[in-house]
Amino acid sequence: MYLLLKHLHLIAVTLSLSLFFMRSVWMLMGSQLYQLNWLRKASQGIDSILLACAIALTLIIQQYPLTHDWLTAKVAALIIYILAGTIALNRGKSHKTRTTALTFAALSVIYIIWVARTHSPIPWTIG
Repeated sequence: MYLLLKHLHLIAVTLSLSLFFMRSVWMLMGSQLYQLNWLRKASQGIDSILLACAIALTLIIQQYPLTHDWLTAKVAALIIYILAGTIALNRGKSHKTRTTALTFAALSVIYIIWVARTHSPIPWTIG
């Protein structure tokens, strides 16, 4: 069950990030495609699967945010990613604001993946 959930989680991560960055490129190019309703709904559905898998995996491995520092760091970075992504694709008033938010979202994703691979909240210290 663990491997099935892990692979489903990784597939959902890949799809979620692909859709987010595809929509981001469209936004940066000035295209209105990034606002298509079915794309937003697809992203929400994939993100729901991603969250369900993440919760199930924490229960299976019995490691929890606020108890295990690496998971706490991932959740904190996820919140930053969500907020930055919302600003980048929806709430940012200027192109500069949206681009800055997109940069923070991308950096958050890099950090989340790095923490997931190392199980350390400060993965750059792992040798």
